[in-house]
Amino acid sequence: MKTEYVKEDKLLVFEITEEIDHHVAENLRRKMDNEIQRYLPKTVLFNFNNVTFMDSAGIGMLIGRYKVARMIGGKVELTKVKPSIKKILEMCGLLKIIPIVDEEEENEKCV
Repeated sequence: MKTEYVKEDKLLVFEITEEIDHHVAENLRRKMDNEIQRYLPKTVLFNFNNVTFMDSAGIGMLIGRYKVARMIGGKVELTKVKPSIKKILEMCGLLKIIPIVDEEEENEKCV
């Protein structure tokens, strides 16, 4: 996982570089929570460009980070979600609370 913080926009970007299953979800949770508490961002953006597999542990990880971000007054967004992952997120209803932003919106935030 790569992390980038854009101070001007209070944007914290997590680029997930591995599959999200029960083997890696706990480690990701700890690292992400530490970074969220460290920076207190307005927006937490998850870049799913390299994620090809996600199970229920990944869904739980996203819901938990959503709750952490909301507690500090922030929001969570997803970007570069592959169709197979998007289908999982739609089926579990997660996209009703965490939106997918398109690349143009993301580029505007990172400029």
